[in-house]
Amino acid sequence: MGRIVLEQVSKSFGDTEVIPPLDLAIEDGEFAVFVGPSGCGKSTLLRLIAGLEDTSGGRILIDGEDATAVPPAKRGLAMVFQSYALYPHMTVRKNIAFPMRMAGIDRAEQDRRIEKAAAALNLTDYLHRRPGQLSGGQRQRVAIGRAIVREPAAFLFDEPLSNLDAALRVGMRLEISELHKRLDTTMIYVTHDQVEAMTMADKIVVLRAGVIEQVGSPLELYKTPRNTFVAGFIGSPKMNLIEGPEAQRHGAHTIGIRPEHIAVSAEGGPWSGVVGVSEHLGSDTFFHIHDTGLGDMITVRADGEVGFRHGDRVSLTPRMDVLHKFDANGLRIA
Repeated sequence: MGRIVLEQVSKSFGDTEVIPPLDLAIEDGEFAVFVGPSGCGKSTLLRLIAGLEDTSGGRILIDGEDATAVPPAKRGLAMVFQSYALYPHMTVRKNIAFPMRMAGIDRAEQDRRIEKAAAALNLTDYLHRRPGQLSGGQRQRVAIGRAIVREPAAFLFDEPLSNLDAALRVGMRLEISELHKRLDTTMIYVTHDQVEAMTMADKIVVLRAGVIEQVGSPLELYKTPRNTFVAGFIGSPKMNLIEGPEAQRHGAHTIGIRPEHIAVSAEGGPWSGVVGVSEHLGSDTFFHIHDTGLGDMITVRADGEVGFRHGDRVSLTPRMDVLHKFDANGLRIA
């Protein structure tokens, strides 16, 4: 079991309130991702759940029990940090075994859990090595293995892939997602990378300045963002947000259109502009269009074979059936 409920949980440092009272429920077995810009409170919220920070108000329930005042070691949670925090003089086996040794678990049970975790993480052939003999991805797997053997009610990940290069991040992202499916255990994952959030989460919690802006599945947030902040944060490249006369024509203060929902052509579209930088990614090309008369630059996602060049004037045709509308407060218009 690993259901975690936050009831009016808040956090202040002195007179500064960093997390106003909030409510949140994470169901047993869910993969929940806290995402938002730097300083939005996502790591602080995770540390409150872990017990590494004291709450200023509210209650934290773990499987129905009030854990607000329970010490971190007794909450039944396992945390994986951004830094691997491995003991360099210990083998992989001893690093993974360390929390079990501290808990007084007998040697036979330690060995059983180590072998099981090592098999799940493809570390069986590395148990005799020391951390200095491993790659960054392997070290992170050891840190995850150390959490797995505790057999927690939930795993808490605090930006665990930030220290890895791009290729390793993609690989580890898949490995953690696969691990979640195999273990079927609650996982809460903090990241500022919305691509990680979109590809890994069952539930995304978008935070800004300690406030939950929206909670939902990746597709819910992508298709029906509650406000312009979520609309501009979720999606890569981000949604185009347009104000002024064009938005007013659609009965809104701001309209939003995803880059993939704008067709680019030589002529014939209701909008037009000049091609600036083009990002060629093989299957796709991202065109950054200037001088549209719509305010900010417009980003268009096109087929990789589309061959416009820098300085070309092009026509743009947005799909009106997937246009997003927002009011003057930035809230979605139904």
